[in-house]
Amino acid sequence: MGGFFLGCDIGGTASRFAVVDQAGTPVRRGSAPGASALLAGQEDRIRLETAFVRIAASLPGPVHAATLGLSGYGPEAFGEVAAIITAKTGIAQERLTLFDDIELTFRTLFAPGEGHLVSAGTGAIAIHFRTDGTRLRIGGRGLMIDDAGSGGWIALAAIRALYRRLDEDGTAGDMTGLASALFEAIGSDDWADVKRIIYGSDRGRIGTLSVAVAKAGEAGDRFSQNLLRQAGGQLARLGNILIARAGERPVAFTGGVLKLSPLIGETIATELSGPATFPDIDVAEGLRCWPAGSFSASRNSGGFAPDSPRPDSHKPQRAPDRPARSAPCRGRREYPAHRSAGKGLRPGRARPA
Repeated sequence: MGGFFLGCDIGGTASRFAVVDQAGTPVRRGSAPGASALLAGQEDRIRLETAFVRIAASLPGPVHAATLGLSGYGPEAFGEVAAIITAKTGIAQERLTLFDDIELTFRTLFAPGEGHLVSAGTGAIAIHFRTDGTRLRIGGRGLMIDDAGSGGWIALAAIRALYRRLDEDGTAGDMTGLASALFEAIGSDDWADVKRIIYGSDRGRIGTLSVAVAKAGEAGDRFSQNLLRQAGGQLARLGNILIARAGERPVAFTGGVLKLSPLIGETIATELSGPATFPDIDVAEGLRCWPAGSFSASRNSGGFAPDSPRPDSHKPQRAPDRPARSAPCRGRREYPAHRSAGKGLRPGRARPA
C-alpha cells in the first residue's frame, strides 16, 4: 500500500488538514477556507470546491485514502460531496471516509460512552455516542433556528442589540465600543453594507463578526462582556442536557468560540453541573493514528458503498474502528488549569485525560 493519508477538519469558518505517511508520521499540515457539505446552493458548492483546491495544491504526493469531517455533512450527501473531493484531489471515492465534523471531533477525544462533547464554532452542537453506537444529538439546528452560544449567534445578537439601541436613541451610547468594533470588521457603518454582509454572505462570514464582539468586550464594553457570558451559559446548557439525558461523564468543550474570551470558559465552568474539560485539539492531526485502521479499508461514515441502501436516519452511522488509546495519537494538546465549579468535579479531583 503506497501513498499518503489525508485527514481533514472542514469547518464553516476555516478548514484544517494533515497529511501522514503509512506509519502515521505527519509530513504536512495546513489550512484552507471554510466550507459546508450542506450544499444548499451553488455558493456552498463553490466554497467546498475552493477548500479542496487549496488542500490539493498542498499535497506532497498521491493520497491513498482520506478521512474527513465536514460541517453540515449527512450520509445522504456522500455521492455529491465525494464527487467534489475526487474531482479536486484525485482521491478515489472508495478511499474516502466521511463524517460530520462533530462526530469526528468526538471520536478524536472519546471512545463511545466515554464522554460528552459540546462544539462551538460558527454554529453550536452537543453530542454523545453510546456504547451501542447510537448517538444523542442536542442543538446544531443552524442560525435561523438556534445555535445559541455559537460565533454566529454572538454576532447576530450583538448586531440586533446595537440596531435596537440606534433605533431607540439615535446613537450607540454606551455601546459605542461595540459599534466601532463591528463596523470596523464589516468595513462600513452604512446599513446597506451591513445588510449585504448579514443577508448576502455565508454563515462563516457572519460568525467571524464574533471576534469584533470579543474585541469590544476586552476593551471594556459591558454589553459585549455580558453577551460573551450569555454565550458561555448557553454552551453550559447544552452540556447539562447531555448530562441529564445520558449520565454524568466528562464534558469536553471545543471550538473557536472558546478562544474568543476567557469569560466564556469561566461561565461554562461555573454553570456546568458536571466535570468540564477544555481540550485544545487538532482533529486533523489526531487522524494521524488512523492509517492502520480506517485507511486500510476506507469507507464512508455509514460503512456502506455509495450505491448501497442508506441507513435510516435514526440508526447509528458506523465509523471505522477507533484506534487504540494512546496519548501521542490524540488530537488534544493541553487542558487549561481551571476546573469546573459544578458539583460534578470535587476540589482536587484530577481532570479526566
